[in-house]
Amino acid sequence: MISRKRSEFGAPIKFSDQNASSVKDAYIECTAYPDKNFTLKQLERDVGMQVVPQIKDISTQTRWTYPQNATTQYHPREFSEEEKKTLEQSKTLTDFLNNVSMSVEIALQQNEIMNVFIDDWKRLAEEEGTFGDKTDTHLKEYQSFTDLHSPTEKMITCVSWHPVIFGLIAVSVAVRLSFEERVHFSGKLLLQPSLILFWSFSDPIHPQLMLESPDDIFCFEFCPSDPNIIAGGCINGQIVMWDITTHADRIENIKVGGSRSKKVTLKPLFLLEPESNKEVMYIRHCAVSSIENGHRKVITDIHWLSDTFEINRLGSVFENRSGISCQLATCSADCTICFWDIRPQKALTPQPTEKKKEESIEIPFDVPSTFLHLDLSWKPFSKIRLSKGETTLDHCPTKISLSDDTLLYKEQDKAAAQDKAVKAGEARPYQNLEEGLANHLEPIDDFCTKFFVGTEEGEVIYTDWKMERDPETGRFMRTRLWAAEWRNVNSVIKDEMAFSTPTAKKPVSLYTVHDGAVHTVQRSPFYHDIILTVGGWNVAIWKEGVMTGPLLQSCCAPKRYTSGHWSLTRPGVFYIGREDGYLDIWDLLEKTHEPAQSQNICITMITCVKPWTFSAKQQFIAIADYFGTLHILEIPWTLSHPSTNEVSSIHYYFEREVKHLEYVEQRKKIREQEKKDMKLEIEKKKVKMHQKSKEQMEAELKMEYESYLELERNVLVNLGLIKVKETMSYVEMV
Repeated sequence: MISRKRSEFGAPIKFSDQNASSVKDAYIECTAYPDKNFTLKQLERDVGMQVVPQIKDISTQTRWTYPQNATTQYHPREFSEEEKKTLEQSKTLTDFLNNVSMSVEIALQQNEIMNVFIDDWKRLAEEEGTFGDKTDTHLKEYQSFTDLHSPTEKMITCVSWHPVIFGLIAVSVAVRLSFEERVHFSGKLLLQPSLILFWSFSDPIHPQLMLESPDDIFCFEFCPSDPNIIAGGCINGQIVMWDITTHADRIENIKVGGSRSKKVTLKPLFLLEPESNKEVMYIRHCAVSSIENGHRKVITDIHWLSDTFEINRLGSVFENRSGISCQLATCSADCTICFWDIRPQKALTPQPTEKKKEESIEIPFDVPSTFLHLDLSWKPFSKIRLSKGETTLDHCPTKISLSDDTLLYKEQDKAAAQDKAVKAGEARPYQNLEEGLANHLEPIDDFCTKFFVGTEEGEVIYTDWKMERDPETGRFMRTRLWAAEWRNVNSVIKDEMAFSTPTAKKPVSLYTVHDGAVHTVQRSPFYHDIILTVGGWNVAIWKEGVMTGPLLQSCCAPKRYTSGHWSLTRPGVFYIGREDGYLDIWDLLEKTHEPAQSQNICITMITCVKPWTFSAKQQFIAIADYFGTLHILEIPWTLSHPSTNEVSSIHYYFEREVKHLEYVEQRKKIREQEKKDMKLEIEKKKVKMHQKSKEQMEAELKMEYESYLELERNVLVNLGLIKVKETMSYVEMV
C-alpha cells in the first residue's frame, strides 16, 4: 500500500538530490513475507527405485591386548609326479578339454579378428567437436609475465617456446620508439641492455635467464640440433649467437644425481625454492656478425636450416654428414636474403699477423668460446636480392618460409627431439666444428629449393635460391618474376614481367593480395604444401604449385592483422592477432568466410602468437602485446582435439578450392574467346553492309515502304476512318 496526502494530489513535482537516510518518505522498503495462499502442501510423491544388492553387516567383538608385528609364510601345495600322471590320464580332464576346446578356439579367432577392449559407444558417434557451449570454446587465462624491473617501456618482438623443457618460454623485447626517436635517443639507448628473457611457469615474477645483445632483437630461434644454441637478429642488421650450455642446469626442472634428466616435468610452485630464482643470470653473447658485411637494416626473420642438408654459395643442395644444423637463413628490410654458415671457412691466404692479434685477445671468463671464430668476422656466404628490375626499387622481405619448415610440431617427434637434445648436450658437437662444405659431399638432385617470401608491400613471392648456368654465356643467372596482381574484388589478373638481373631466365611467381605488410608466412604442420600468410587487413591460404592465386582470401577485417599461427593439433584451425587486442580464431570446418569466434586478450596490439602442446590433455598459446606483457592462455578441448575425419575433410576442402580456381581460369578463357567471336561477327556484318549493290538497297527500301503502307491501312480500318471498299482507292491515292 502506498499512501499520500490529499493536498499533494496534482501538485507540481520538483526533483532534487537529498539524503535517503534523513528523509522518511524518500524510499520504500518492501520486505518479503510468507503468504498462505501461495504455499503448496505436498501430499503425494512418486519415487522410482531400482534393484539394489543385498547388504549384510557383520561385526565381531575381539579382545584387544596390544599390537605386535607378525609374519606368516605359506608354502604352495603342488601335485607329485604320480598325481600329475593320474590326473592327465583321467576321464574327467579329457571330457573337460573336449567340451571346452571348441569355445576356446572360437574365442581366440574373435580376438584375432576384432579388438574386444574397444569402446563401442565412442565409435558409434564422433566427439562433440566444435559443438559446445561458450565455456568450452573460449581461451582461458592461465598466466601472464611482465618485466617489472625494466626502466623503459618495451614491447615484445618475438616469442619462442623451449623445444625440450616444457613450461619455459623465451621472449625478445625492444624499446617502443620510432626511427626518428631512436636516432634522437641513440646515446641513451646504448646504456640500456637489449635482452631476451626466459620465463618459467614456476616463477612468474623473476626471469630465469637474460641474454644480452648489442642491440634490440627482433627475431630469434633455438637451434634444432642443440636447444642451448640460440641465434637472433638485431635491429642494426647483425646476427648474435648465444651458448647457454653452462647455464642449462639453472633452467632444467629435474636434476638426478647432478646430471641431466631425460624425463622433463614441471616442478610445482610450492615445491620451488623461493630463494633460488631471485638472482637473475645475465648471459653475454659469444659471437656477433660483422656489421660491414651483413644486413644494412633490421633483420625481420631468421631460420635454421635442417640438419639433413647444406647449401653452397650458388644454392646447390648437398648432403649433411655432420648430422647437426650449421646454416641459417635471414631476411632483412634491406631487400636481401642471406645464408650463413657457423663453421670456420677456409682461408685463401695465410695471415700470421691476424693470428697473433687473436691470440692476444683475452676472452671473458663468463663467455664460452664455442663461436669465437665468428665474432666480428662472420659474414654470409650467399646473398639474394629481390629486385623488381623495371625500377631502382627492390622487394623488401619481412618473413620467409623454407620447404623444410613443415611437420615440426608433431607429437611423435617430441621424444626424438628430447633424445637428440640430450645426446647433443652430452657430446657437445658445436665445440669442435669442421670446415664447411667439404668437396666430397654428394649433391641432392630432387630437393625443392623454392620458398615463399612476404614483403612490406603485401606481396607474396615464390622464388628460388638456386642459381643456374646459362648454356649460351656460361654465367650464373638469378630469377625473373612473373607477376599476377589482384587489385580488385573481381580478381582481375594482370601479367607483368620484372627482372632481377639482365640475364634472368627462371620464372618465379609474385602475388599482390594483402593490403599491408606481411607479418606471417607459415607452412601447415599437417600439409607440407599449404601456406598461411597474414598481412594488412586480410588472410590468405596458398597451395604450393598452384600459380593461379590463393585458395582462400578473407574479406577486409575491422582492424589490421598483426600476427598469426596454425594450430598444432587441428589442421583446420589457425589463430590471427589484431591491432585492437582481439584474437580471431578461424575454424575451416565451421566457417570459411569469417572467423569462427573472436576473443579480447588485451587492450593493445598483439605482436606475436605462438601455441604449444604441453601434454596430450593440455595445450597453451602464448600471446605477446605491444606493452610488453606475455599472456599464456589455455586452449579448450574443442580447439585442441580434432575430429576423426578432420585431416581428410580439410584436405578435400583444399582440393576442391584448387578445382574451383581451375574452373574460374577456364571460364575466363571461354569468356575472352566469346568476346573475340562477337567482335568478329560485328565486323563481318559491317563488311556485308558495305558489299551490297545499289539495286539491292533500293529493293529493300521499297519493301520496307510497302510494309509500312500495309500497316497504316490496317490501322485506319480498325479505327473506322476508312472502309474496306475504299482501301484500294486509298492505296492508289497514296
